[in-house]
Amino acid sequence: MSATTRITVTLPTEQVAELRKLTDNVSGYVAEAVARQIRHQLLGDDLRRHQEEQGAFADEELAEARAKIFGTADRAGHTDAA
Repeated sequence: MSATTRITVTLPTEQVAELRKLTDNVSGYVAEAVARQIRHQLLGDDLRRHQEEQGAFADEELAEARAKIFGTADRAGHTDAA
């Protein structure tokens, strides 16, 4: 188990009420949300850096990435037409 640090956060009352409806492990839920946001931020930083160094992504590259992310590629590897 990884080390933890106790912190205090302030959230709108409505969010806390909805959060408690969703889980009895608020700390775990918030930790996963923070981890997801960190991954999102780091990925965005990596993508921006890549485009600064290599130029903008081509439409084909973006379509391939979306297919991988959203699982829209068929078994032969072709993407669904959008």
